[in-house]
Amino acid sequence: MKIEVMKEKKKEFGYSYAQIADLSGVPLGTVQKIFNGETKSPRYDTILALERIFKEKMVVMESTPEYQVSKKPGEYTIEDYRALPDDQRVELIDGYFYDMAAPTTFHQLIAGELHRQIANFILDQGGSCIPFISPVDVQLDNDEKTMIQPDVVIICNRDQIIRSNIVGAPDFVLEVVSPGTRRRDHIIKLSKYAAAEVKEYWIVDPYQERILVYVFDGEIGPTIYPIDADVPVSIYGGKLVLKFERIAKWAKEEI
Repeated sequence: MKIEVMKEKKKEFGYSYAQIADLSGVPLGTVQKIFNGETKSPRYDTILALERIFKEKMVVMESTPEYQVSKKPGEYTIEDYRALPDDQRVELIDGYFYDMAAPTTFHQLIAGELHRQIANFILDQGGSCIPFISPVDVQLDNDEKTMIQPDVVIICNRDQIIRSNIVGAPDFVLEVVSPGTRRRDHIIKLSKYAAAEVKEYWIVDPYQERILVYVFDGEIGPTIYPIDADVPVSIYGGKLVLKFERIAKWAKEEI
């Protein structure tokens, strides 16, 4: 992707230089020099990092014998979502389909370890909340235009759990960032979870070696922890602390 194209995408997405730096991992000063034309020949790996945040697009479904539909992006519903072939993994957000590539083993290792810690705590405490790990469908807005699959969720109201999916906002949501989901996790889903009144949202980013914790009770921004920290879960008043030391080691091996 050429720099001029990325400049147009920057305008389209409404990104600031700081957001581009945050999402791509490229230093802010470098981002500014590239987009201002001061750096004429950026490094190849820098260009790739910048390209990733502009590439995620809504998936336009193609008609197949099993699935016939003629709708515009933004008009898709949960009925369309359920009609997709079983091997087509997507999320439906505000009537748009977003591609979900199969998660890597590294991604699943992290999500599985954090789910294990949460489940063990709840079991040991005799708690009534239930943790789920992806794939599990969450009908976030209680409407017909959004169905997502967070990596880990905690549900404390069992009436929200029906046979096919979870209905309404979870109490706790955790997403593990993959290179192709950075924009979705940091911007699109952050906005959706806040609007849906999720109590607590974590973004675990092993590539930038940090954890962002949002507690949606009027706080302005996230609390940021290093990837090897012990991080308290707010909905449990800090009694549940997730330990990331092992995950930090895995991240160093992966990166």
